[in-house]
Amino acid sequence: MMDNVSVITMFTLSGLSGTNNYRVTLFALTLLCYCVIWLVNLTIIVTIIVDKKLHEPMYIFLCNLCINGLYGTVGFYPKFLMDLLSTTHVISYAGCLLQGFVLHSSACADFSLLVLMAYDRYVAICRPLVYHSVMTKQRVCVFVIFAWLIPFFLLLISTVTTATSRLCGSHIPKIYCVNWLISRLACSASVATIVIPAFNYTFYFGHCMFVCWSYIYMVRTCLKSKENMNKFMQTCVPHLFSLVVVVVSLLFDLLYMRFSSKDVPQDAQNLMAMEFLIVPPIVNPLIYGIKLTEIRNSIQKCLRSKNTFFRIMS
Repeated sequence: MMDNVSVITMFTLSGLSGTNNYRVTLFALTLLCYCVIWLVNLTIIVTIIVDKKLHEPMYIFLCNLCINGLYGTVGFYPKFLMDLLSTTHVISYAGCLLQGFVLHSSACADFSLLVLMAYDRYVAICRPLVYHSVMTKQRVCVFVIFAWLIPFFLLLISTVTTATSRLCGSHIPKIYCVNWLISRLACSASVATIVIPAFNYTFYFGHCMFVCWSYIYMVRTCLKSKENMNKFMQTCVPHLFSLVVVVVSLLFDLLYMRFSSKDVPQDAQNLMAMEFLIVPPIVNPLIYGIKLTEIRNSIQKCLRSKNTFFRIMS
């Protein structure tokens, strides 16, 4: 941190300023949470990759959703765990931009993948006769590539715009970096730093609207058929639940950033900031693993095979 605004190289993160008394406990709980995230997501990922019966569009999109969950948490947990063991909470300028890029792009990729899952269910339920001609392997691959590339491209533009801003401060009142807070440190606001985030918010708000519309349409269609309603309850409810979890978690963080109050305790602020890094990465794979019969059966089959192997070896 330098006096000259043009050579700021480090940022100070103040979100952990009041956690000295229970830092070890918080470290243990955070490490446990991170291990659970890796366990549940890797279980779904490996199950889908290994079981050829699950090489279908719905499960491929789910696999990518779990991969994205791991990608997003990698941008937060290692640095946060190190900060819990340190007395100084700083991050380099490049590291701050990288962390903001990873967290933002992961959140946006969540919406992109949930849109693909909603579209897949729409075609399966509302247009079942053309499902296999619409959701071909080549088209699914293209969908997945764009679901990753579009968030990366949009957030890369936002990050580059933020990086070119001239900063007049180095203090970030949060436990991790986000582009919006970095841009607030700029000496003067530019059109790009206002327009680009506004476009991104509008673009992904449109994603939410599409998913909501598709589910409303599917419900109306399913009411005409008991078979379709059973299919909806089995495969679409987890998708809808995932959307609600992601939206609510991100909404807490966005509301805090936009309308934060000094009257809100720091611990409550940290909880709101961490919610989308705790709840969706754990809840999404759990709800799919429990609700989707094919995945649940595949996991149970794998566990039975391992138990049989260990009995034979013993």
